[in-house]
Amino acid sequence: MNKSNLGKLSLALALLAGTVVCFVKLSPRDDGENDKGFFYDLAEQRLFVAPRTLIPPIPGLKGGALTGVRAVVISTNANPRDKASRKIAYLEKYSPELKEVLEAVRAGKISAVPSYQERQAQIFVRRLNEAEWYTVKSPEGEKILTEWNVPGPDGKLPSVCSP
Repeated sequence: MNKSNLGKLSLALALLAGTVVCFVKLSPRDDGENDKGFFYDLAEQRLFVAPRTLIPPIPGLKGGALTGVRAVVISTNANPRDKASRKIAYLEKYSPELKEVLEAVRAGKISAVPSYQERQAQIFVRRLNEAEWYTVKSPEGEKILTEWNVPGPDGKLPSVCSP
């Protein structure tokens, strides 16, 4: 396989992994917990629970300022009920423009939704202990979306947790 085809295959696998993560995060659950999600207050540096349907950034723990961002929490031993194995894989927020459009669509004020490509350019991710945000379609953003999803020492893949 030449380098060009290998690069295309790597990009396709990274995009597929990102799609799987989004599917897992957004798919409904039957356990009655699908209405809540994890968020992280950047100012307070604390995890909290809020309605999953909120579009980040949202007001933080002290209200007012939009310091709450979505936190993708994983269980490193593939057991989401084991709270000791949980850690934040990455944080996610939307641009103010995309947040405004999505909230208007949800409220029925407009019906035009930005294309998938347009949305991907306005969704940002970062690691917990880093300051810089990257679009999910950037090389670093794609890396952040997928780097946590590798087997641990026990050979098990991590699993995404719900509150």
